[in-house]
Amino acid sequence: MAAAASQNAPAGKGRAVILGIATVFLTYFTYSYFFQILLAALPRITADLGGMHLYSWAVSIPNLGLAFSMLLVGKFLDMYGRRTLLVVTLCICLVGAVWSALSTSYMMLIVARTFLSIGQGALAPLCFAAFGDMFEAGERSKWIGMLNIPSGIFALAGPTLGGWLTDARSWRYIFWCGVPLLVLSLLMALFALPKHNRSASPVIDGRGAVLAAAASSTLILAFSMAGTMYPWGSRQVIGLFIASAVFWFWFIKVEAKAKEPILDLQVLKNRVFIIVTVAGLLSSFGLSGLMTYYPLLAQGIQGVSATENGQIMTPGNVLMYFLGFPAGFILARTRKYKWMFILGYGLTAAVMVFLVWFDASTPKWWGFLAFTLAGVGMGSIPTLNTLVAQYAMPKRLLGVATGALYFSVMLGQAIAPAVLGSAMNMKYKSTLAANLPEEAVALSDAKTLESLDDPKVLLSEPAMAKLEEDLGKTGPNGVALLGRTIDAIRLAMEAGLKAIFVIGAIAMALTFLTICLLPSLSIDTPPGPEAAGG
Repeated sequence: MAAAASQNAPAGKGRAVILGIATVFLTYFTYSYFFQILLAALPRITADLGGMHLYSWAVSIPNLGLAFSMLLVGKFLDMYGRRTLLVVTLCICLVGAVWSALSTSYMMLIVARTFLSIGQGALAPLCFAAFGDMFEAGERSKWIGMLNIPSGIFALAGPTLGGWLTDARSWRYIFWCGVPLLVLSLLMALFALPKHNRSASPVIDGRGAVLAAAASSTLILAFSMAGTMYPWGSRQVIGLFIASAVFWFWFIKVEAKAKEPILDLQVLKNRVFIIVTVAGLLSSFGLSGLMTYYPLLAQGIQGVSATENGQIMTPGNVLMYFLGFPAGFILARTRKYKWMFILGYGLTAAVMVFLVWFDASTPKWWGFLAFTLAGVGMGSIPTLNTLVAQYAMPKRLLGVATGALYFSVMLGQAIAPAVLGSAMNMKYKSTLAANLPEEAVALSDAKTLESLDDPKVLLSEPAMAKLEEDLGKTGPNGVALLGRTIDAIRLAMEAGLKAIFVIGAIAMALTFLTICLLPSLSIDTPPGPEAAGG
């Protein structure tokens, strides 16, 4: 690997390229750590801190931080170079990781993880753009494909490790164990990467950054509050949607006139970029249903431990990372990519349809099969998205295109949990109201009834003990009443999760139809200045 890098590097820069590759690989490994290790642990973390009603917020709000930083870093890469940005973003991640480990409430954890995500979100486009700087198109596809190796290695152990730490120790160790990785990455960035000369007089698009933050924040807050804190038709929710639309309109107008826009509007005129971006955004609903809400089904409905949940998810997560490696080489050899998009999204759409039928009686190995097939389907997509978006753009827009692509995908991953969480909450409450034993309603006090609106009782031993104590006071039939009440909660949670999987299946079907419209590009002929308008 090092020899190949030396052969492809400019004369006299072989050592710098090798150190740059090592730093990028370690950074991407660290970036993947916080994604992989939290997957199986999040339901237990949520129950422990009493935040089940804000479960979707713990995904959507940090993803908003990811999306915003991905948009900004795309432009900053073209202005400051990768070393300065890498040092700054790793420092932000370090503070966010320590803050998360010390969180004493669920809302505090959401804020801390959002701060962590602001730094984390910059790392992925920074790594991809760094290889874009170091290698030409043919070699770039191989190296970006190989970038999946370090994260794939961690994906093999991450979900199970996260579940084990949660079950055997504490979820706080998840963040503490990430600190050494961040420190090592920071040292590599400081001492292994060469300095890059920045623009003589860089101009920061401050107005564009503020408007992008305001537009995306109000949008995510609207989706997050709808169905959880306020009804969808409430003045608060509608007002936030209107505010978001105004901010987006204002943002587009400002970017059209900005000297150094954080989002060059030329990328929005490129058909290939738009199709890839729309497909990535739509697929976020399917992936969020699978990655975020399947653990709730496994642990809350099927009685699977966090450790077992991690083991079920591991093969699919490994494939999602490792398949990007051969995909890059296949693309470099065949020069064709559309068939891989169609195969990947088509297979994942079939998995989401399959997931709709999951319930309490579904064998555990079905979950293993679903994650494995989804890993096969989605494994090549991130690599293909990055490469095709870069092939469609002239090199001067490389950083902006990479940042805009990841911003769009992460914005989808921020919106999706909010929408899915709202759908789940509404279905859960209506199903619970229809199935909760009348005796439980009549004999329980207001506080006990309020607690039943939160299905954390299925995941938290203290919450279950409290419910047993409350219903045990209702008389000799308390044990039977408790069992019927728990069955009603489980049935309501199962109905809410089924609604999520239906939405995810529809979204993945639309993703498949969208990607079928993708035209083919030549990856051997660099796009000219007019390509962005193609």
